[in-house]
Amino acid sequence: QVQLVEFGGGLVQPGGSLRLSCAASGRIFSIHAMAWYRQAPGKQRELVATILHNGSTRYADSMQGRFTISRDPAKNTVFLQMNNLKPEDTAVYYCNADLTDSDFKFNVYWGQGTQVTVSS
Repeated sequence: QVQLVEFGGGLVQPGGSLRLSCAASGRIFSIHAMAWYRQAPGKQRELVATILHNGSTRYADSMQGRFTISRDPAKNTVFLQMNNLKPEDTAVYYCNADLTDSDFKFNVYWGQGTQVTVSS
């Protein structure tokens, strides 16, 4: 089995920063891409940022310049550095991985989510 576990959520004041991390573990053969999504109350889940196996990145327009996605391939871990946070960034943040497992089956996995609250 494969598990994704997120860390780093919490309460932060507007203008502050948080760093989220997500570690993938289990019977992993190859990770093709990892991403962060978020879902605010009453809204659909939306893509925040993606990082591919070759290190290339892509961001949602509203996060460009404030959020940075990075990874540690050796540890199957992805990070999301969030700066200049705004109240509208309040959401549950989910980690996502597109990978091939040890049985050579492709699948998409999700973490359990971590709450980020931006409030004074």
